[in-house]
Amino acid sequence: MNRCTRSILVAVAVALLAVPAFADTLKVGVQAPITGSYANEGQGIENGVQLLAEQINAKGGVMGKKIEVIVCDDQGTAMAAAICAKDLVNKGVSMVIGSYTSTCAEAAQKTYFNAGVLQTSDGTADSLTEKGYWTFLRNSFPNSAEAAFVANYLVKVKKYKRIVVISDFSTYADGLANAAEAAIKELGGNLVSRDKIKADSQNFTPVLTNIKSKHPDAIFFAGYYSDGGQLRAQQMALGIKADFYGGDANDNPDFVKLAGSAAKGAFIVNVPSPDVLPYDIAKTFIADYQKKYGEMPPSIWGLMNIDGMRAIIHAMEQNNSFDTRKAVDYLHNMEKPLPGITGPIAFAKDGNRKGGAYVVKRVQDDGTYATEYVQ
Repeated sequence: MNRCTRSILVAVAVALLAVPAFADTLKVGVQAPITGSYANEGQGIENGVQLLAEQINAKGGVMGKKIEVIVCDDQGTAMAAAICAKDLVNKGVSMVIGSYTSTCAEAAQKTYFNAGVLQTSDGTADSLTEKGYWTFLRNSFPNSAEAAFVANYLVKVKKYKRIVVISDFSTYADGLANAAEAAIKELGGNLVSRDKIKADSQNFTPVLTNIKSKHPDAIFFAGYYSDGGQLRAQQMALGIKADFYGGDANDNPDFVKLAGSAAKGAFIVNVPSPDVLPYDIAKTFIADYQKKYGEMPPSIWGLMNIDGMRAIIHAMEQNNSFDTRKAVDYLHNMEKPLPGITGPIAFAKDGNRKGGAYVVKRVQDDGTYATEYVQ
C-alpha cells in the first residue's frame, strides 16, 4: 500500500467517525414564527420541541435514534413559510412541527405532502384538512367547532341583541369570522356588522368608529393577540360599551400587555388550558418547561404542537418503523386515544383532531383569567 492510498483510507476513516452523531438521527423540523408579530408563540413552540427532544434523547431516543431538531423561522408570512418547507425537506426531516398560523401552515402543506414529510400544526382553518393531504395532522380543533361554540354562547347563553364580528384578512381569522357569522345567523342572532382590519396597522379607529354607530352589545374578534389587545384598548378609549370576546388566537399574555388597563373585563374563548385540566402529564411537562425556561408556556398552542409531535413518535414506536405513511395509518386507526398534555389525542381520517371542549375566560383586575363558562 503506497503512502497516497494509506492517506486516503485514513481520511475516510476519520470522516466516518465524525458521521454517526448526525447521520443516525431522527430529524424533526420546527417551522414557526421565531421573529415577527407572533414571535412569542413561535419561540414557545421551539422551546417545547427542544425540551421534549431532550427528554426523549435522555431516555435513549426513538428506537435508538436521537432526535435532531432543525428550526426554520417562517416569520409568520406565507412566503417565508414556503421557503422553510423546501429548506426543511432538503435537510431530511421526517416530520415538521408547526406552523403557528393557518396561513403559514397552508403555504407549506403541498411541499411536505410531495416529500412524504408529516406536518402537525395548531392551525385551525378548516381548509387545512380539505385538500386530502395524508401528511397533515391538526393538533388543535377546526374553526367550525369554535364558531359553533361562540355562536351558541353569544346568542343562546348570553342572549346578546346586537353582535359585531371582526377579523383581519388572514386565512385563520377570516375563516373563523365567516364561520361565526354563519353560525350566529343560523341561530337567529342579530349580526349588525361584519368588519375587517389590516393586521399590524395599529390604528383601528376608523373601523371602531363605524362599529360604535351600530350600538353593539357584543364584539367577537377572530384575529390574533397582537392586534386584539390594541383593538380592545381602542374600543374602550372610544367609549364602546360592548363586551369584547377574543377568539382562541388572543389567548396569549401579550393580549393583556397590549390592552393595558382596558384588558379588564375582556373575554377570551379557547380550549381549556393545561393548568386547569386534571392530566398528570400536563402538570409534569409544564413544571419541566418552567424549570428550563423560567416561565410558563405562552399559551395552549405550543403545547398542542408538542402533543402532535408526541403522537407521531408514539406511532413510529408502535409500528417499530420510521415510515411516515405507516405512522399516519396507525394514528387514524388507534383503538383508544393517546393521553396528551392537552387532553386525549386521536385523529379522524381527514387529519382533524377528534373531540374538543371550549371555555370562556374573563380577564381580571390583575391580568389573570377567571373561568366564566365551560362546555
